[in-house]
Amino acid sequence: MDLPLLPTISTFFIILSAILVAIGWYLIHKKKIEAHKKTMLAAAVAAILFLIIYVSRTILVGNTSFGGPDNLKIYYTVFLIFHIVLATSGAVFGAVTINAGLKNNLVRHRKLGPITSVIWFFSAITGLAVYLLLYVFYKGGEVTSMFKAIIGF
Repeated sequence: MDLPLLPTISTFFIILSAILVAIGWYLIHKKKIEAHKKTMLAAAVAAILFLIIYVSRTILVGNTSFGGPDNLKIYYTVFLIFHIVLATSGAVFGAVTINAGLKNNLVRHRKLGPITSVIWFFSAITGLAVYLLLYVFYKGGEVTSMFKAIIGF
């Protein structure tokens, strides 16, 4: 199987970030605050690496359109938009949650942390599903502008 390098690497980083978030969640439940902090910051770094690779590829190469059957394209598109909303809100929640933790605003951090984590897990899972649909289950379509890849025009 011939998988594209940059999408594979970026997907690895987003899955790694979700795994690190899960480990960080476990650590805080064990009251290991310093280990939690380091793990969650590592999760943020992994997510930022994903974003750098994704944005660079989008700007320099373009996005891959869905190459599967035409009768599935509408379902893929709805799913992709759901993923984009999750990923965007997860990134915003993540930044706010990390900032609250670093500023020792623990009331806010504790309130947002579980919400952010759940959004992030679903974002990572749906991101993996998009990757699988674009490159593993079906051969990717044309590489084109983001808008054309997502909505077809």
